[in-house]
Amino acid sequence: MKSKFPLSVHLALTLVWFWVAFYMIFLYAPREETMGEVQRIFYIHVPSAWTALLGFIIVFIASVVHLWKQKPLADQVAHAAAEVGFIFCTGVLITGPLWAKPVWGIWWTWDARLTLTFMLWLLYIAYLMLRGYLIQPGRAANLCAVVGVIGFIDVIVDYMAIRWWRTQHPQPVILGGPNSGLDPRMLATLLVSWGAFLCLYFYLVRQRLAVAQARSELSEIRRTLELARTER
Repeated sequence: MKSKFPLSVHLALTLVWFWVAFYMIFLYAPREETMGEVQRIFYIHVPSAWTALLGFIIVFIASVVHLWKQKPLADQVAHAAAEVGFIFCTGVLITGPLWAKPVWGIWWTWDARLTLTFMLWLLYIAYLMLRGYLIQPGRAANLCAVVGVIGFIDVIVDYMAIRWWRTQHPQPVILGGPNSGLDPRMLATLLVSWGAFLCLYFYLVRQRLAVAQARSELSEIRRTLELARTER
């Protein structure tokens, strides 16, 4: 059964969306008065963080469905979301220090949100390592689902970190109160950039699911051939 939204079209849309996003980042968005040009990392760092958090939310939902219904598709979605989410979470940890060095004068500070994001990155690693080290597929799926459910706590705490503790950012830039907010052009650029990252995220997840489906079909063919050999 062919998808109504082919991967080739999805890829083309992603590339065009990123072209628009980069145009807005470097040419449309105004220069920030305090941080200068380095602030433009914001349009990559923040969407990467939001997408990484969304990735673990998908892992959480798919893990709950798998534990409840024991559906292989839910497990495949959780696995794909974790693998792709790990890439974006790594991007957060790379762009964060690149932004922090010229702004704060140091590469890393044990800020609550930064630390919680690092913990989320470790959770992604733990999830994927369980996949690699456990031989029994059913057991690996169930244990990873438990990690996906428990790890969701970090997503909630990470999101609320700025509101609960005094961090390097005293309040959220968006939805943080009457004195928070962005220049309209900055906000538009941020949202377009996040849209591009989301488009890329779901494209990679679809590709990963296609690989998982191909592996499942190949395993089924092998089992059929082995059964035919034993019956001879």
